[in-house]
Amino acid sequence: MFSQFLTAIRIFRSSLCLSLRRCRVQACSGKMGDEKKRALETPASLDIDDYTVVKEGEAEILMHVKNEVFYNKAQVNNRDMSIAVLRTFISKRQQEHEARLLSKKMKTRAKEVVEPEAVGHDAKSNGECDVSKDISQDEPCSISENSAASQGGKVPEEMKPPRVLEALSASGLRALRYAREVEGIGKVVAVDNDKASVESCRRNIKFNGSVAISKVESHLADARVYMLTHPKEFDVVDLDPYGSPSIFLDSALQSVADGGILMCTATDMAVLCGANGEVCYSKYGAYPLKGKYMHEMALRILLACIESHANRYKRYIVPVLSVEIDFYVRVFVRVFTSASAMKNTPLKLSYVYQCSGCDSFHLQPVGRTVSKNTSVRYLPGFGPVVAQECSDCGKKYNMGGPIWSAPIHDMEWVNSILADVKSIKERYPAFNKISAVLTTVSEELPDVPLYLSLHSLSATLKCTSPSAVIFRSAVINAGYRISGTHVNPLGLKTDAPMDVIWDIMRCWVKTHPVKAQSPGLAGSAILAKAPVLQVNFARAGASLSKAQAKKVARFLPNPERHWGPKVRAGRQITSKHASLLGPEVVNGLQKLKEGEEEPASKRKKTEESTPNL
Repeated sequence: MFSQFLTAIRIFRSSLCLSLRRCRVQACSGKMGDEKKRALETPASLDIDDYTVVKEGEAEILMHVKNEVFYNKAQVNNRDMSIAVLRTFISKRQQEHEARLLSKKMKTRAKEVVEPEAVGHDAKSNGECDVSKDISQDEPCSISENSAASQGGKVPEEMKPPRVLEALSASGLRALRYAREVEGIGKVVAVDNDKASVESCRRNIKFNGSVAISKVESHLADARVYMLTHPKEFDVVDLDPYGSPSIFLDSALQSVADGGILMCTATDMAVLCGANGEVCYSKYGAYPLKGKYMHEMALRILLACIESHANRYKRYIVPVLSVEIDFYVRVFVRVFTSASAMKNTPLKLSYVYQCSGCDSFHLQPVGRTVSKNTSVRYLPGFGPVVAQECSDCGKKYNMGGPIWSAPIHDMEWVNSILADVKSIKERYPAFNKISAVLTTVSEELPDVPLYLSLHSLSATLKCTSPSAVIFRSAVINAGYRISGTHVNPLGLKTDAPMDVIWDIMRCWVKTHPVKAQSPGLAGSAILAKAPVLQVNFARAGASLSKAQAKKVARFLPNPERHWGPKVRAGRQITSKHASLLGPEVVNGLQKLKEGEEEPASKRKKTEESTPNL
């Protein structure tokens, strides 16, 4: 009797725990479908108290409170931008397929019209229509697909949905959003070499219901090996590593299909921006310079590195969008195969000479071409473009690069992406941020590498800075182009040479005098020369961008405190991470650690720093 009583108690407790678990799930995720409930209740070892439900877009994931799998809320801008580009890619891909199909049909029909004329009007084979000389090519006689195939012209099949590879999936949030939010997408393959990440991804696939289960699959594998063993199988390859993507580029560029797109993120901005030049050279094959334009230079170093890896397999890249957001750079490039087009790579790369005194910079192309009749010869670039000493201030030059000096955006793509984002803005959680970035990108000068900083120019001369409108008007009135840049609200891109820029500043200083300076300073040497150009500071009509004229937001503040890179998954979170996560989060996670006490010194430091955060 006693044993039966104990058995009844155990059954009652288990049923009670199951009921409580269901209540907790409903409280965490609100209205949840039956499939999600079953996905959560199936594992007996799953404790709902250890997980929080994170919803982004149309996807929901379960995140463990102990940071077992990496998730960064700040990357919502990255994921939204990727979805916008992916939607445009699918649309452009379909348009290109239809254009190729139409071209194929036109060639086949033209061949059908020409061949009977060569034979003669009386020699008509069975089934051919009567062709006369007055039939125009705009109205060809009807030809069936079977007859076209019999003439050797294979009719292309209907295009298959694009396959997507997320090479470093972690929780699988990005893959789930692709599957649930992008129409016309095919299979999405999520790969990770961390067992906890794969388990989390598979759990989240079930948690998101039948659409995710039918489209997303997760694999435990080294991303590099997986991509090498699946050459040219994916139309889209997404690389978003924690740090540098350099070790994945070689295999990723072999895995992308011809005409496919590679999406690549680099978060090691300190390396790319010149804090560790030797490390940047070892990872990316280029030496960075710590100029005011360093964030755009980071983009161009990454593009040059991707192009270098592509060239090894007779491939080349065409950038469609390259952006610097928050704490990382993100590039979207299409990949093509052509041994002849690959030869143009040296024309798209340049070295950068930056003056150590006045921050003037000049570009040295790596290669050039010489055309003779119908042949083209590829030769080394002419040089040097500068003397050993700066012509403006007399200081020495630092040399960096090579960097990508060709356009980093395709403006047709940018405008298409921006139009798509605005048309369905309710589907983008980070609509305000990505629309602001895309708006600024759409107004950049596409063929001008790097940019000037107006405050840096003024600091060199130790003068009051002119307003952006006045400076832009002076450049426009001098006959040159100028625009802003999405990378820096104070940055200005212009095709005016540096001697024109300094002439404008010299004329500005004449009306806004400065104090006498030491003759050894760069600013003194620049102001000692008389301006050659007579500058007109009258306000020009194009001195304001369209976004500024319409008062459209272009540079938005962070939505919350501690917005930025988070702690790598699996790392023990201590008080030193308070600047990244916030003291409240750190203290809350510390309480979850049973039997562990943080050292008094660290605890005291956290408490002291809390009021200042």
